[in-house]
Amino acid sequence: AKLAAAQARAEALSKLHISIAHKAGDEGRLFGSVGTHAIADAITAAGVQVDKSEIRLPHGTIRHLGEFDVHIHLHADVNAVCALQVVAE
Repeated sequence: AKLAAAQARAEALSKLHISIAHKAGDEGRLFGSVGTHAIADAITAAGVQVDKSEIRLPHGTIRHLGEFDVHIHLHADVNAVCALQVVAE
């Protein structure tokens, strides 16, 4: 049952395109960074429940404007990828 629920969440996540507005400088560098907590909040607000511990950022927090693929580990056998766009506030 947990595997089926994780697969359903993974399918919903793969269809999402999340956008996060953050303060940024002229060259596209962020003031601060976008981490797992902000990403989890944005995905949950879009309608799919995600915990920040499920989000994987292998290169660390996001510090530049642009588009990123966020990997989400939902179950031992289920991983999802969600499109994230960080835009200037």
